[in-house]
Amino acid sequence: MSKKAYPLRINADVLAAMQRWADDELRSVNAQIEYVLREALVRHGRVKLVQKVVTEIQPAETEDNNDNSS
Repeated sequence: MSKKAYPLRINADVLAAMQRWADDELRSVNAQIEYVLREALVRHGRVKLVQKVVTEIQPAETEDNNDNSS
């Protein structure tokens, strides 16, 4: 997916709220704005969600985990 730069004029209070939300989600403000826009587009039927990737974290196997002799 290619990205295109777009200048955005935004209310200072809205931007501050987006910054706090982005900080909570560990995203940049730009990524948070894109996330919110994408979610709104999907929710309102303007675009279809083609693929949702979920990453699961599993503990690494260690010698202790592989040792079945109790």
